[in-house]
Amino acid sequence: MHFTYCPHCGEHLIEKEIGDEGMIPFCESCSIPLWDIFTTCIIAAVVNEYGEIALLRQNYVSATKYVCVAGVMKTGESAEDTVIREISEETGLQVEDLHYIRSYPYDKKEMLMLGYKAIVKKKEFMLSKEVDSAEWVNPDNALRLLREGSIAWQLVREVLAAGS
Repeated sequence: MHFTYCPHCGEHLIEKEIGDEGMIPFCESCSIPLWDIFTTCIIAAVVNEYGEIALLRQNYVSATKYVCVAGVMKTGESAEDTVIREISEETGLQVEDLHYIRSYPYDKKEMLMLGYKAIVKKKEFMLSKEVDSAEWVNPDNALRLLREGSIAWQLVREVLAAGS
């Protein structure tokens, strides 16, 4: 989100040079810079003890490709807590171990995706209403089921390269 008006007082912002940051929207009334805001989210490659990866179908995301578990961080929630909550909500699985992989900027949606590898025990999925279907996928087939170049594809590729 790019600010035009101050969210505190409603005044129209000016552009002001702020140190090494360059020109930043600035409220003269409140004397504060207002940097662009993005939504912080998680994305997780969910891997079971056999090295299989849980991939989801969510038709509101894609009618043709699979996705990984992903979701928005809530206020007061850590990224790790978000991963555990989202995996439980979307798949019914419980995280046993969690490893941060890296962050992925998603400019198109003004998001920062924090990527994780989550280890779970293989069980039958208990899907939320926002998930149309899910399946355990052999690592050799996972990348072709994801949209090439997508953040899910990048994350799974990195998890596979590191050895699932």
